[in-house]
Amino acid sequence: MKKTKLFMDTVVDIQVVTRKSKVQTEAVDRAFEAFRKVEQACSRFSLDSELMAACRVIKTPVRISPFLFEPLKFALEVAKWTNGIFDPAVGKAMEELGFNQHYLTGETIQSSSVGSSSYRDIILNEQDRTLYLRKPMVIDLGAVAKGFAIDLAANELKDFEGFVVNAGGDLYAGGVDENGSKWRIGIQHPEYKEQIIQTVEISNEAVCTSGSYERKSELKAGMHHIIDPKSKQSPGEWVSCSVIAPFAMMADAFSTTFFLLGLDRGRVLIEEVDLKGILISSDSQIYRVGGI
Repeated sequence: MKKTKLFMDTVVDIQVVTRKSKVQTEAVDRAFEAFRKVEQACSRFSLDSELMAACRVIKTPVRISPFLFEPLKFALEVAKWTNGIFDPAVGKAMEELGFNQHYLTGETIQSSSVGSSSYRDIILNEQDRTLYLRKPMVIDLGAVAKGFAIDLAANELKDFEGFVVNAGGDLYAGGVDENGSKWRIGIQHPEYKEQIIQTVEISNEAVCTSGSYERKSELKAGMHHIIDPKSKQSPGEWVSCSVIAPFAMMADAFSTTFFLLGLDRGRVLIEEVDLKGILISSDSQIYRVGGI
């Protein structure tokens, strides 16, 4: 069975494989509901989201739901690990490049002016589940929220013999396909969208891709949606970074991280964290790392 819905500016496909005569559609419905809840919590494109409401409160603890707390916590861990090369406080820079329109309504979100800020100005209290901002900022969770939603959806489908949760090419493949084999996943060619440049076989793993070819700024030439938080420029050594990891949120965050780190550091660190990847450089060289 396969169902499709639209969430997070992305077509979400859920496919399940089962030997049972009746498919448990309730589990599939709960999987889609996970996307709705994460979008309502983490969207930077709606002033009514939990994230944007929290960003309007400075120097006061705000209690937040697990649907916001968990991806933000992971984003901050990656930010600390990279010493700020990956930084969820980059939201205002994204707005200034034109990445601030809601995909359904077309509404433009323009936050009030903010000064310099970084992940160090974001404080999470684990005990109280609160968010405290030292400075005005716009938090962007674009590199973790979709992966988080995929993982929550996958958890709802774990009792099926096999399933795939595919959110615009970022996906988790559980169990086996209809033939009892590992899932065969294609990596999109960065220049020719209808072509597959590489394939991988996975089971109970996620694949997420960060690329410079999908979302380009209409306001500034040479800029795309992946931004170095320090230079405020878009790195260009990679055109595509696909990461295979045990969880989609991990694959999502690290595909962006390795894109930001560039050619040499990205290739080294993907193996240091024991992940696998298919990385494509700007001169079309393909690097398979982590034992692929």
